[in-house]
Amino acid sequence: MARPKMLKLPEVLEEIDMSRAAFYRMRARGQAPRLCKLPNGQVRVSRADLDAWWESCEERAA
Repeated sequence: MARPKMLKLPEVLEEIDMSRAAFYRMRARGQAPRLCKLPNGQVRVSRADLDAWWESCEERAA
């Protein structure tokens, strides 16, 4: 089974057109996609989690 695609935070921020500070404010409110923290301190977001988050944003807007 292939591992899921993991995106670096700058890639996620570019895709959602958001600043790092705004993203972390949303995360503090529990409104951001789930992050996976690596042992070296870097964070990743799985493509599946980001896509699910986009869908939930669209559902809330409708």
